[in-house]
Amino acid sequence: MDTKERIQQTVTGHPVVLFMKGTPDFPMCGFSASAVQILDTCGVKALHTVNVLDDPEVRQGIKDYANWPTIPQLYVNGEFVGGSDIMKEMYQSGELQKLLEEKA
Repeated sequence: MDTKERIQQTVTGHPVVLFMKGTPDFPMCGFSASAVQILDTCGVKALHTVNVLDDPEVRQGIKDYANWPTIPQLYVNGEFVGGSDIMKEMYQSGELQKLLEEKA
């Protein structure tokens, strides 16, 4: 299975997926820490995370998959939502909470 297929399987196999640097307990960058904090504040219990630092192919592959240059990247029910800045804006407007309630 190639990297794109593995990523596809991951994002469609879990309701909420965050590709991040590090883990929720030990984020390795401020943006990933912020993303985890936002999802925690939203009450997401079934968060599946992928530490892109563990696999260079996934680290580059996820950028190509979403055509989005930065990490973290959030997916809800297989759909790309955005990175930490978009998550923050959506959280502040209440849009993220609504999306997570409806979909996840």
